[in-house]
Amino acid sequence: MGTDLHAPLGRNRKTGSRRPGVLRLGRIAASLCLFAIGGFSLYTAFRGDGLERSKPPAAEQPATPPSQPQPPTSAANQAADDMPRAEPRSGANVEQMVTGDGSVVTKYSPRPRDGSGPVLVDAMQIGQDPRMAAQPNEALLEETPLGRLPIVGPDGRRPMDQYARPSSGARGVRIAIVVSGLGLSQTGTQRAIAELPEEITFAFAASGNSLQRWMQEARRGGHEILLQVPLEPFDYPANDPGPETLLTTKPAARNIENLHKAMGEITNYTGVMNYLGGRFLSDPAAMEPVMRDIGKRGLLFLDDGTSAQSKTADVAKGTELPYAFADLQLDGQLDINAILKKLDELERIARKNGQAIGIASAFDESVDAIAKWSEEAAMRGIEIVGVAALSNDPRNP
Repeated sequence: MGTDLHAPLGRNRKTGSRRPGVLRLGRIAASLCLFAIGGFSLYTAFRGDGLERSKPPAAEQPATPPSQPQPPTSAANQAADDMPRAEPRSGANVEQMVTGDGSVVTKYSPRPRDGSGPVLVDAMQIGQDPRMAAQPNEALLEETPLGRLPIVGPDGRRPMDQYARPSSGARGVRIAIVVSGLGLSQTGTQRAIAELPEEITFAFAASGNSLQRWMQEARRGGHEILLQVPLEPFDYPANDPGPETLLTTKPAARNIENLHKAMGEITNYTGVMNYLGGRFLSDPAAMEPVMRDIGKRGLLFLDDGTSAQSKTADVAKGTELPYAFADLQLDGQLDINAILKKLDELERIARKNGQAIGIASAFDESVDAIAKWSEEAAMRGIEIVGVAALSNDPRNP
């Protein structure tokens, strides 16, 4: 056949089999395609795809640079700065009702106020931030030679409102339990603060030790607190409440001075509670200037209810002093079971009257019984509140 099997592949083709015309046409077509693709690429590059971000209009450009002076305060803003301020809850009567389905309906109605012209309601000043509960509101204090004493703020806010423990406002069974004598025993005070629930009110004795420290711990724990002031008992001086006791035989100015010494020991309390004081509380002439000073400073007075001859209600009404009475002494017998029975009796009083106040001392047996009873109270529909929530307040009749 004349074929060389050992010749390299492709070298045995016949030269006459090529088609020069077709090859030239293919090369020309390929060149035209390349020119077309290149031209289209240049066109789109110079034309743009319309996706680039346009510059913001002049209105969206940065505002006047900080170096330029700001416009002067307007007359309206200046008027607002000069306008008297009011506490938000001071301009309305608040009524709460429980409907048939258990929901609480709150009704607000305007309350007359003194003076004329507009008043700016300072909505940022309701209550106290829990994170700052251990620190006093400086607007509610005045510096005196006897210490920092509570006062009503320039906007009418009272310490009893500022430091009161919030309550639900529901008209159910409400009970306040006050553990008194804190500060007299360091171990007893520490145990009460550590083990009792935050709903329990603490009363610190003015003659106690490390009161500022214990007050701060109690407030951080959520407790409402009172200040116990020593008052003259019937068997004084055989039964002596301590130094700076307020006496019926002392001039009013001296008793108020001793009251202020006690008040200056701590801050952040909603009111004053008597320590003993049967004779003092039975003497309206001795009580009146003292109670008037307590009320003028925006505080409440809690009578422990141990004196049948107490004139607290009569004097308080005459001086417009917020006040409350304890219904029961819980730990006359230092036995856990006996104290639990007293707490059950306090509950019966509250179910009959809608509310009740019980008093105990910071003994181990009292702390144990109150802690145990409080755990079960909520399951029986009882709300434990601070004393301020149960006081007779002439501002909120």
